[in-house]
Amino acid sequence: MDTRLMNGAGNKFILADVRGRAGVFNLSRTTVRELAHTHHFDQLLVLEDSDSADAFMRIWNADGDEVGACGNGTRAAAWAMMQETGARAVSLGTVGGLLHASDAGPLTVSVDMGPPRLDWQDIPLARPMDTVKLDYAAEIDGIRIEAPGAVSMGNPHAVFFIRDVEAFPAARLGREVELDPLFPERVNVGFAQIHDANHIRLRVWERGAGITAACGTGACAALVAAHRRGLAERRASIMTNGGELFVDWREDDHVILTGPVEDEGPITVNF
Repeated sequence: MDTRLMNGAGNKFILADVRGRAGVFNLSRTTVRELAHTHHFDQLLVLEDSDSADAFMRIWNADGDEVGACGNGTRAAAWAMMQETGARAVSLGTVGGLLHASDAGPLTVSVDMGPPRLDWQDIPLARPMDTVKLDYAAEIDGIRIEAPGAVSMGNPHAVFFIRDVEAFPAARLGREVELDPLFPERVNVGFAQIHDANHIRLRVWERGAGITAACGTGACAALVAAHRRGLAERRASIMTNGGELFVDWREDDHVILTGPVEDEGPITVNF
C-alpha cells in the first residue's frame, strides 16, 4: 500500500502511507487544496509511524485544514491495513484519540469511535448551553432551523431534525451554521429525518468539504443526538446519499460505526 483512492459509503479519500519514511510529513493548506481540486476528495488521510498503535493517521479536509477525526476514513484506512497484513483488527492513533477497527465482513469495517463528548466545552461552544437542545437558530430566505443537538465525536457536530431532508436546502444552511460564532472551531452540520426509532435519513455539510455523500462521525452524532432527544433507539441504520451506515451507542458509552468501504485503486500523487 502506498497511495490509494478509497471511499466509505461514498465518502471519498486519498489514503497515503508514509510509514517508514524519515523526517516529518507536513503539508500546507495550499497543497491540500490543490490536491483536492485535482483529485476531488473529501479528506486526505496519511498513515505515519506510531509507538502506541499500528499507525498514526493524520486527516486533512479538502479546504486544507487538519482535523481530529474521520469515521469513514478510519474504516477505509483500517481495511487497507488489514488487507496488507492479513490481520482482523488494527489500531489507529488520531488527534482525536486511539481508535480500534475490525473486519465486519466482505468490504465492511467496524470502528469503535469511543464515547461521545457532550459537554458544551467539549464540542466546543462559545458559551455554556444545554447540548441536548441548543438555544440556537439560523435562517436564510425565510427558511428557519433551530434547536440542534450538539455532539463531539472527536470533531464538532450540530444535528438538526428536519421533516423532509430530500427537499431541504442543506448546502445553503449548512454553510451558514458552520461559520456561526457559536462554534469557535466551526462545525459539521447534520440534517436528520427520523423515519422510525431504528432508521434515520441523514445529509451532512462537512466543515471544509461541503455536502458529502456520507459522514461517519456525522452518522454517529446523529444517532447520539436523536437518542438523547427520545427520537431513536441506541442502535439505528443511518441512510446517507452514498450508502447505509450502522451506528450502535453501546451501554458502555462507546459508539460503534459499521459500513462499507471501496478500494478504487492506486493513484499517483505529487506531495
